[in-house]
Amino acid sequence: MPLRQTTARGRRLPGAARLLALGHEFAKFGTVGVLGIFVNFGVFNLCRGITRLPVVRCSVVATVVAIAFNYLGLRYFTYRDRDKSHRSREVLLFAVFSALGLIIENGVLYIATYGFGWGSPFQSNLFKFLGIGTATLFRFWAYRAWVFRAMPRHGPRHGRPHAEPAPAAPAPAAPGHDAPAGPAGPDPAAYRPETTAPPP
Repeated sequence: MPLRQTTARGRRLPGAARLLALGHEFAKFGTVGVLGIFVNFGVFNLCRGITRLPVVRCSVVATVVAIAFNYLGLRYFTYRDRDKSHRSREVLLFAVFSALGLIIENGVLYIATYGFGWGSPFQSNLFKFLGIGTATLFRFWAYRAWVFRAMPRHGPRHGRPHAEPAPAAPAPAAPGHDAPAGPAGPDPAAYRPETTAPPP
């Protein structure tokens, strides 16, 4: 699905404003992401220091904690004005795309650790960082395009629907006869007697 920058109500923005809005959105997304990185690295190194879990398992635990933190930040800060009417669908899609991001993020670390033998604390943190960067780009696209959707369009309706015919104009009354009654009764202005004399 292509990236399309819209307002919260779904209206398409002009080119320059669209780029500015996209930059503002990415800045807010990045703010949550940076805080999530601190959470991710904090849990990752804490897990490595106090448990005997392998390095990749510690990374998975840290990523799961960061995902939960990021959802709260994105929903209530970055995308707080987006559609909230399908929360269960939103959480499900967030979990799916977050799981794909988890695979991307930890796949980089796994290849570096077990494919190339780069397992020192510095190398583990370096490839953890590269994995986070790659997964962040994927998540930004997925979250804004599929998870936190813009509000549906609701604009005023002008004119009648195409299927509704226009009301027919009343036929002119013959001289000396009353005008036909409409939905609200006879039109007083349509009664014009030929003479003011009383009827015979």
